[in-house]
Amino acid sequence: MPIYKWEGKSRTGAMVRGEMEAPNQDAVAAKLRSQQVIATKVAPKGRSITLFRTERKITEREVVIFSRQFATMIDAGLPLVQCLDILMNQQDNKSFAKVLSEVKTDVESGSTFAKALGKHPKVFDQLYVALVAAGEVGGILDTIMNRLSSYIEKSMKLKKKVKGALVYPATVLSVGLIVALILLIFVIPVFQKMFEDFGGTLPGPTQFVVNISHFLRSYWFILFPGIAAGIFGIRYALNTPKGRTIKDDVSLKLPIIGELLRKVAVAKFTRTLGTMITSGVPILDGLDIVARTAGNQTIERAILKTKERISEGKTIAEPLMESGVFPAMVCQMITVGEATGALDVMLAKIADFYEDEVDMTTDALTTLLEPIMMVFLGGLVGGLLITMYLPIFKLVTVIG
Repeated sequence: MPIYKWEGKSRTGAMVRGEMEAPNQDAVAAKLRSQQVIATKVAPKGRSITLFRTERKITEREVVIFSRQFATMIDAGLPLVQCLDILMNQQDNKSFAKVLSEVKTDVESGSTFAKALGKHPKVFDQLYVALVAAGEVGGILDTIMNRLSSYIEKSMKLKKKVKGALVYPATVLSVGLIVALILLIFVIPVFQKMFEDFGGTLPGPTQFVVNISHFLRSYWFILFPGIAAGIFGIRYALNTPKGRTIKDDVSLKLPIIGELLRKVAVAKFTRTLGTMITSGVPILDGLDIVARTAGNQTIERAILKTKERISEGKTIAEPLMESGVFPAMVCQMITVGEATGALDVMLAKIADFYEDEVDMTTDALTTLLEPIMMVFLGGLVGGLLITMYLPIFKLVTVIG
């Protein structure tokens, strides 16, 4: 159906405008009248032709802002459709505005808010949709939206902390390799020519580096495409079901990094499940959604196994302990939470503890990696330079 731009006056006399998908202009005017808006102008939206895609990605920060503003409006008593219309029109991100427009149209057509959001899984994930559905049923949609905002903000902070800890070593490693390639391809051949002019036999380390330089300069057209193909092949293999399983199993067993990933997984699991239980989502449904949003196949299998055992009459803590993935302290605290009937409160406390643990681990990891990376960079570049100066130290002997 075509899209129409419209302008009109609300029942308070305020000027409002927006876009609507409808069969014709009369349908737009009729739909606006049902919303107590008098249309003053309705026109087809012009189509623009662009050579390059200009749509911006919808960020988590934009979803957080939308959720908080939506919660405030609902709490103030505004109708759901009007909230969506206001937020759609004030969006700077056209992609997000388009999504909200489609959500608004679905709601106007009789769909629930949760179902309308569920049609856009790249923006609103399973967790978001499930919590909104619980909020609609319980009549606490404003509270749920505020909880979602807090949850997404905490999740963003956690991811940012982990990424920040890994950016430094990756940057230093990349710089080191680039400097080494520049030396091997452009600098060492100059030294090599000078050595050949003097004659004599080059020391073993120097000859080894010269051979590497010669190989890079002679076969770069095979080597670099081969490396690119290898990286592509590895990424493709890791994206297969078996590859992801192997990658996730190995990543949790890595020294230092594996422990950090485990703490991140525990923090995310407890925070997500706690938020869902607090919001009234049934425990089995909550575990199913938490498993699919875990981001790690090993963690996902453990949670789904826990769900199966709970349906057989077991507690949550028992199968979690048997999985060997979750620390004993976490399982014991969950046992206490189940026994006291305050599982959601206990899960929130575990999440707070492990988020602090992630902060301390990432700080310690960064502190540990700084000297290691400096030694690596100095050893790589310094080693290349020393091998080039070894023949100069023997220059007098060569001339003699």
